[in-house]
Amino acid sequence: MEEDKPHAKIRKALLVDDDRLVLATLASGLEQAGFAVQACASVEEARRVLGVERPDIAVLDVRMPGQSGLDLAKHLLDDHPAVPFIFLTAYGDEEVVQQAVEFGALGYLVKPVDLPQLIPALSAALARSADLGKLRSTGQQLQTALNESREVSMAVGLIMERRRLNRQQAFEALRNSARTQRRKIGDVAEEILAAAELLNNGKDL
Repeated sequence: MEEDKPHAKIRKALLVDDDRLVLATLASGLEQAGFAVQACASVEEARRVLGVERPDIAVLDVRMPGQSGLDLAKHLLDDHPAVPFIFLTAYGDEEVVQQAVEFGALGYLVKPVDLPQLIPALSAALARSADLGKLRSTGQQLQTALNESREVSMAVGLIMERRRLNRQQAFEALRNSARTQRRKIGDVAEEILAAAELLNNGKDL
Protein backbone atom coordinates (compact mmCIF):
# COMPACT_ATOMS: atom_id res chain seq x y z
CA MET A 1 0.00 0.00 0.00
CA GLU A 2 1.42 3.39 -1.01
CA GLU A 3 1.99 5.81 1.86
CA ASP A 4 0.06 9.06 1.81
CA LYS A 5 2.21 11.94 0.65
CA PRO A 6 2.23 15.04 2.83
CA HIS A 7 -0.06 17.73 1.49
CA ALA A 8 1.45 21.08 0.57
CA LYS A 9 0.35 23.90 2.82
CA ILE A 10 -2.66 25.75 1.44
CA ARG A 11 -1.83 29.42 1.10
CA LYS A 12 -4.46 31.93 2.21
CA ALA A 13 -4.85 35.00 0.01
CA LEU A 14 -6.81 38.16 0.79
CA LEU A 15 -8.06 39.70 -2.45
CA VAL A 16 -9.40 43.27 -2.31
CA ASP A 17 -10.93 44.98 -5.37
CA ASP A 18 -14.06 47.10 -5.80
CA ASP A 19 -14.62 45.69 -9.32
CA ARG A 20 -16.72 42.63 -8.52
CA LEU A 21 -16.13 41.04 -11.93
CA VAL A 22 -12.35 41.27 -11.45
CA LEU A 23 -12.76 40.07 -7.88
CA ALA A 24 -14.79 37.00 -8.86
CA THR A 25 -12.55 36.12 -11.83
CA LEU A 26 -9.28 36.35 -9.92
CA ALA A 27 -10.71 34.63 -6.83
CA SER A 28 -11.90 31.70 -8.92
CA GLY A 29 -8.55 31.40 -10.69
CA LEU A 30 -6.56 31.56 -7.44
CA GLU A 31 -8.76 28.91 -5.88
CA GLN A 32 -8.13 26.64 -8.88
CA ALA A 33 -4.40 27.30 -8.37
CA GLY A 34 -4.66 26.00 -4.81
CA PHE A 35 -5.16 29.18 -2.79
CA ALA A 36 -7.81 29.64 -0.12
CA VAL A 37 -9.22 33.03 -1.08
CA GLN A 38 -11.04 35.63 0.98
CA ALA A 39 -12.48 38.12 -1.53
CA CYS A 40 -13.43 41.62 -0.33
CA ALA A 41 -14.98 44.47 -2.32
CA SER A 42 -13.81 47.23 0.04
CA VAL A 43 -11.09 48.11 2.52
CA GLU A 44 -13.64 48.16 5.33
CA GLU A 45 -14.66 44.59 4.56
CA ALA A 46 -11.00 43.52 4.36
CA ARG A 47 -10.25 45.05 7.75
CA ARG A 48 -13.09 43.05 9.28
CA VAL A 49 -11.60 39.88 7.80
CA LEU A 50 -8.14 40.78 9.12
CA GLY A 51 -9.64 41.11 12.57
CA VAL A 52 -10.35 37.38 12.68
CA GLU A 53 -7.98 35.79 10.16
CA ARG A 54 -4.39 36.27 9.03
CA PRO A 55 -3.76 35.66 5.32
CA ASP A 56 -0.40 34.56 3.94
CA ILE A 57 -0.55 37.33 1.35
CA ALA A 58 -2.82 40.20 0.34
CA VAL A 59 -3.60 41.47 -3.17
CA LEU A 60 -4.80 45.08 -3.03
CA ASP A 61 -6.43 47.29 -5.63
CA VAL A 62 -4.94 50.76 -5.23
CA ARG A 63 -7.89 53.02 -6.07
CA MET A 64 -11.28 52.21 -4.57
CA PRO A 65 -14.22 54.30 -3.33
CA GLY A 66 -13.69 55.36 0.28
CA GLN A 67 -10.45 54.02 1.69
CA SER A 68 -7.79 53.03 -0.86
CA GLY A 69 -5.46 50.08 -1.16
CA LEU A 70 -2.72 52.37 0.15
CA ASP A 71 -4.78 52.94 3.30
CA LEU A 72 -5.12 49.19 3.73
CA ALA A 73 -1.40 48.73 3.12
CA LYS A 74 -0.68 51.17 5.97
CA HIS A 75 -3.05 49.21 8.20
CA LEU A 76 -1.19 46.01 7.35
CA LEU A 77 2.18 47.61 8.10
CA ASP A 78 0.95 48.97 11.44
CA ASP A 79 -1.15 46.06 12.71
CA HIS A 80 -0.23 43.01 10.60
CA PRO A 81 3.43 43.48 9.61
CA ALA A 82 3.91 39.77 8.89
CA VAL A 83 1.38 39.87 6.01
CA PRO A 84 3.09 40.65 2.66
CA PHE A 85 1.10 42.37 -0.06
CA ILE A 86 1.15 43.30 -3.73
CA PHE A 87 -0.83 45.96 -5.57
CA LEU A 88 -3.19 45.65 -8.52
CA THR A 89 -4.23 48.83 -10.28
CA ALA A 90 -5.41 50.23 -13.57
CA TYR A 91 -2.91 53.04 -13.13
CA GLY A 92 0.76 52.67 -13.96
CA ASP A 93 1.93 56.21 -13.32
CA GLU A 94 5.26 56.78 -11.61
CA GLU A 95 3.78 58.42 -8.51
CA VAL A 96 1.57 55.43 -7.73
CA VAL A 97 4.48 53.04 -8.29
CA GLN A 98 6.64 55.12 -5.93
CA GLN A 99 3.92 55.05 -3.28
CA ALA A 100 3.66 51.28 -3.63
CA VAL A 101 7.39 50.94 -3.03
CA GLU A 102 7.31 53.27 -0.03
CA PHE A 103 4.48 51.27 1.50
CA GLY A 104 6.53 48.08 1.22
CA ALA A 105 4.69 46.32 -1.59
CA LEU A 106 6.45 43.15 -2.78
CA GLY A 107 4.87 43.36 -6.23
CA TYR A 108 2.95 45.67 -8.53
CA LEU A 109 0.77 44.65 -11.47
CA VAL A 110 -1.13 46.91 -13.86
CA LYS A 111 -4.61 45.82 -14.95
CA PRO A 112 -5.86 44.02 -16.90
CA VAL A 113 -4.17 41.16 -15.05
CA ASP A 114 -4.50 37.52 -15.94
CA LEU A 115 -3.68 34.53 -13.76
CA PRO A 116 -0.46 33.59 -15.62
CA GLN A 117 0.81 37.01 -14.45
CA LEU A 118 -0.70 37.03 -10.99
CA ILE A 119 0.29 33.58 -9.71
CA PRO A 120 4.05 33.97 -10.40
CA ALA A 121 3.87 37.44 -8.80
CA LEU A 122 2.28 35.93 -5.69
CA SER A 123 4.85 33.14 -5.55
CA ALA A 124 7.70 35.64 -5.90
CA ALA A 125 6.22 37.88 -3.18
CA LEU A 126 5.77 34.94 -0.79
CA ALA A 127 9.35 33.82 -1.40
CA ARG A 128 10.66 37.36 -0.89
CA SER A 129 8.63 37.71 2.30
CA ALA A 130 10.11 34.46 3.63
CA ASP A 131 13.62 35.70 2.82
CA LEU A 132 12.98 39.01 4.59
CA GLY A 133 11.62 37.14 7.61
CA LYS A 134 14.80 35.07 7.81
CA LEU A 135 16.94 38.20 7.53
CA ARG A 136 15.00 39.89 10.35
CA SER A 137 15.35 36.78 12.50
CA THR A 138 19.08 36.55 11.77
CA GLY A 139 19.50 40.24 12.57
CA GLN A 140 17.78 39.81 15.92
CA GLN A 141 19.93 36.78 16.72
CA LEU A 142 23.10 38.68 15.79
CA GLN A 143 22.09 41.61 17.99
CA THR A 144 21.42 39.24 20.90
CA ALA A 145 24.82 37.60 20.35
CA LEU A 146 26.55 41.00 20.22
CA ASN A 147 24.86 42.12 23.44
CA GLU A 148 25.79 38.87 25.15
CA SER A 149 29.36 39.13 23.84
CA ARG A 150 29.72 42.63 25.30
CA GLU A 151 28.40 41.50 28.68
CA VAL A 152 30.70 38.46 28.72
CA SER A 153 33.70 40.62 27.79
CA MET A 154 32.91 43.14 30.54
CA ALA A 155 32.39 40.35 33.12
CA VAL A 156 35.72 38.78 32.12
CA GLY A 157 37.37 42.17 32.64
CA LEU A 158 35.91 42.40 36.15
CA ILE A 159 37.11 38.90 37.02
CA MET A 160 40.60 39.72 35.68
CA GLU A 161 40.77 42.80 37.90
CA ARG A 162 39.41 41.22 41.06
CA ARG A 163 41.19 37.86 40.89
CA ARG A 164 44.34 39.09 39.14
CA LEU A 165 43.94 36.59 36.31
CA ASN A 166 44.80 36.87 32.65
CA ARG A 167 41.96 37.05 30.08
CA GLN A 168 41.94 33.32 29.28
CA GLN A 169 41.93 32.35 32.95
CA ALA A 170 39.12 34.80 33.70
CA PHE A 171 37.03 33.51 30.80
CA GLU A 172 37.56 29.89 31.95
CA ALA A 173 36.45 30.87 35.46
CA LEU A 174 33.28 32.47 34.06
CA ARG A 175 32.54 29.50 31.82
CA ASN A 176 33.11 27.01 34.65
CA SER A 177 30.76 28.99 36.89
CA ALA A 178 28.08 28.87 34.18
CA ARG A 179 28.55 25.11 33.73
CA THR A 180 28.38 24.48 37.47
CA GLN A 181 25.12 26.43 37.69
CA ARG A 182 23.85 24.92 34.42
CA ARG A 183 23.14 28.36 33.09
CA LYS A 184 24.05 30.31 29.97
CA ILE A 185 27.35 32.12 30.21
CA GLY A 186 25.64 35.35 29.15
CA ASP A 187 23.16 35.12 32.03
CA VAL A 188 25.98 34.60 34.56
CA ALA A 189 27.92 37.51 33.05
CA GLU A 190 24.83 39.74 33.29
CA GLU A 191 24.43 38.77 36.97
CA ILE A 192 28.08 39.61 37.71
CA LEU A 193 27.73 43.02 36.07
CA ALA A 194 24.50 43.75 37.98
CA ALA A 195 26.18 42.82 41.28
CA ALA A 196 29.16 45.04 40.45
CA GLU A 197 26.87 47.96 39.60
CA LEU A 198 24.96 47.47 42.87
CA LEU A 199 28.25 47.45 44.81
CA ASN A 200 29.46 50.60 43.06
CA ASN A 201 26.16 52.37 43.76
CA GLY A 202 26.51 51.41 47.43
CA LYS A 203 29.95 53.00 47.56
CA ASP A 204 28.52 56.23 46.21
CA LEU A 205 25.98 56.51 49.04
